[in-house]
Amino acid sequence: MLDNLSTHTGSAFYEIFPAEVARDLARRIEFVYTPVHGSWLNMVEVEISVLVRQCLKRRLADMETLERETKAWCGERNRLGASVDWCFRTEDARTKLRSLYPSTEV
Repeated sequence: MLDNLSTHTGSAFYEIFPAEVARDLARRIEFVYTPVHGSWLNMVEVEISVLVRQCLKRRLADMETLERETKAWCGERNRLGASVDWCFRTEDARTKLRSLYPSTEV
């Protein structure tokens, strides 16, 4: 499951692997994308958003500080047992994602 960035394609394999290996990998993987403006559907995106708001929304002097602060935030988040309580009912999906559902009107 990927967001709709143009970098999330099978062509990325060709930057790392020989062509034969890259082609084999690209054929074996099915890329599934979240809807445009639907990053909130991706739990990794939700967690990164929390990280940015709680830890990274300020200037950090250097890479060492960034690494130290991020590790400290992650350790505290794990210690607290933080989790994402995500639920999305079918009725909510039909309302929120109405434009993605087929229309029966002519």
